[in-house]
Amino acid sequence: MEAQQTNARSPTDFLNSVLGRQVTVKLNSGIDYKGVLACLDGYMNIALENTEEYVDGSLKNKYGDTFIRGNNGNDIH
Repeated sequence: MEAQQTNARSPTDFLNSVLGRQVTVKLNSGIDYKGVLACLDGYMNIALENTEEYVDGSLKNKYGDTFIRGNNGNDIH
């Protein structure tokens, strides 16, 4: 039986594809931050630009640059 080729992408591939694009980062606390992904490091520390903070789906604050420690992040999409 021939091995099937898959188009699986690694997390690194995904993160590289969204650098410079609008993303939503969901924190462990449930708060969402939406902004442009400026950079991230091996510890999953995240830097966002033009950031908006959403609590329970409602816009609460707008920030310029935002830094999120990797251990606080739960999801990036």
